[in-house]
Amino acid sequence: MKKLSYLVLLIVLVAAAQQNYAQLKDYGFKFGVRGNILFPENEFANLGFSGNDDFSFDWYKGSWLGEAFIGFELTKALELSINGGYGKYAGKAYFDDANNTFGEYETKLVPLHLRLRISPFLLSGWNPYLYLGAGAVSYTVSTKPSIVGGKATEDEGWAAFVPAGIGAEFALTENVILDFAVGGTMTSTYDLDAYRAGSDDIWDSYFNASLGLSFVGENCEVDKDNDGLGKCLEKQIGTDPMNPDTDGDGLSDGDEYLNFKTNPLSKDTDADGLSDYDEVKVYKTNPLVADTDGDGLNDGDEVMKYKTDPLKADTDNDGLNDNEEVMKYKTDPLKADTDGDGLKDGDEVMKYKTDPLKADTDGDGLSDGDEVMKYKTNPLNKDTDGGTVEDGVEVKRGTDPLNAEDDVVKVGVPIILEGITFDVNKSTIRPESEETLMKALKTLQTYPEIEVEIGGHTDSDGSAKSNLKLSQARADAVKAWLVEKGIDPKRITTKGYGEDKPIADNKTKEGKAKNRRIEFTRIK
Repeated sequence: MKKLSYLVLLIVLVAAAQQNYAQLKDYGFKFGVRGNILFPENEFANLGFSGNDDFSFDWYKGSWLGEAFIGFELTKALELSINGGYGKYAGKAYFDDANNTFGEYETKLVPLHLRLRISPFLLSGWNPYLYLGAGAVSYTVSTKPSIVGGKATEDEGWAAFVPAGIGAEFALTENVILDFAVGGTMTSTYDLDAYRAGSDDIWDSYFNASLGLSFVGENCEVDKDNDGLGKCLEKQIGTDPMNPDTDGDGLSDGDEYLNFKTNPLSKDTDADGLSDYDEVKVYKTNPLVADTDGDGLNDGDEVMKYKTDPLKADTDNDGLNDNEEVMKYKTDPLKADTDGDGLKDGDEVMKYKTDPLKADTDGDGLSDGDEVMKYKTNPLNKDTDGGTVEDGVEVKRGTDPLNAEDDVVKVGVPIILEGITFDVNKSTIRPESEETLMKALKTLQTYPEIEVEIGGHTDSDGSAKSNLKLSQARADAVKAWLVEKGIDPKRITTKGYGEDKPIADNKTKEGKAKNRRIEFTRIK
């Protein structure tokens, strides 16, 4: 018994060490043979367990059952098999307690039954299961024990047959499976041991240990590589049924064919430079469309070359799509304002028609953004007001780039320096005159070639003589202020005109205010 146990254990360990060659699931059908050692359970077996050591395990000796079967897979967890066999139910029968002598019984068995096998686990290389069956067994008694007493028994007949147990399959080769199981079988007869004791009768049954070989076929649903595709479908579409990822792109063939509709034979179905896996799992782009966002750049170039967003046609939100920026305008698709002038590339191209690669399109010294937003000048025209002075120069010197009149200081044309005021009847310049004086200074600095006359004027109040003297003093005060700021005194002459050149009615307060003035006149 020990030798047999060791042999069975060795076979199981060797089988467990084998690679997963055979298809333990999705095999379609199988056939095979099993050998069983039977351990009878009857009146004599119970006596053998009563404490009489002389009985040992002789009660099982010579009991065996050979079986053949055909199995059909119902689901991945259920198998139904048709089983037939031939065997012998035999053992020793106690009949003389005083002398410890025995008789023997032997019965031929021919069982036929259906067996349902349940294997709920999906494991690699082996397949544990439970089984339960039902059928009938034909029995024929060939040797009866020589025991006095007991009830009469039938020498042959049919009985119900119910096997149950647990077992496991182990893959040996691609088509061969080793099957080991232990269990028991109950029959509906008392006659297998050819003895009925009377009130203590029990149905004759047996425990069994079996070892068998199964030979499996395959159906179209066989999925050896567990990629979700059956063998026949893989053959049809050209994938490798032994490799779950035929093209090596990181997606299983089943996911590619069934879920993503990509080509399981090509790493990059849409030929955009990104593998199907990267598109599906990393970038979330469409692996069936080379240009997911429809901007004219394929997804691979966007990710690898331009670093733009393949899911967004206009990565920097500047109003130009990525392809237009890269291919047409040569702007930076990652930067809304390529030239840094304060205007978006899209606005420059579409709205203002300026050059998005050039901060100062017209070269006037003002950025396109300043021209449009700050000065309201034309970024495509150096001299917006057409007064012969460029916009940048006007802004720097303080003149209006939208007014041509102040572009050039004309000879002989007086300019009233509005805003220069003096203390009453004095030549002291008041602080609020600073802004106007600075404009005059700026003009002289901007045009270093000109010479000017500073003319002083008064209203008619007071004597003409005093007004003439006051106007001269005030003109001299303005010159002194400009000279102090760095203007060459040779460029400035002064003249007091008194009340002789009024520009308004001296009879009104407003008119007198206008007549009290300083004029700036270019003389050369």
